[in-house]
Amino acid sequence: MQAISTRRPAAADPVQPVQPARPDGLDAVRPLPVWFFAFEGVLGAAYDICHVWHSAWMAVVAIAAVNAVVGLTVLRRRIKLVKAMLKNGRTRLIAFGLIALRAGLHLVLGVAGADVTGTAAHLAFAAGMAAATVGLLWFDQRVTFRALGLAAR
Repeated sequence: MQAISTRRPAAADPVQPVQPARPDGLDAVRPLPVWFFAFEGVLGAAYDICHVWHSAWMAVVAIAAVNAVVGLTVLRRRIKLVKAMLKNGRTRLIAFGLIALRAGLHLVLGVAGADVTGTAAHLAFAAGMAAATVGLLWFDQRVTFRALGLAAR
């Protein structure tokens, strides 16, 4: 009596074409992790956080310092990506757009007689701005990778 084997034969790995090295040195750059954008999310929410807790500016400064240290040490190899993103006008548009969104929302709510003065309202604004900052920066990175012809690994 012979045992029936249910094992499938291993498929051969497809051969990946070798891409020539890019002259700008961006071929080895990998995307920034989403957790890195959380630092920017906190900075995007800092205005409302500081309205709720007046001494929170010290924590915001500390988080900004940690952001700088992590960016210059742990993510040092990805500095070319950061430079490429900063040269990109879309990234600056996102930053100015977030500032305009915050000011515009506060202005519209003020004109409507619904000023953001309560703790819950400021915390809701902080959460919304943090989420918008992280989401837009992540999206901008994806678009930048596609525009530069890089594979997001």
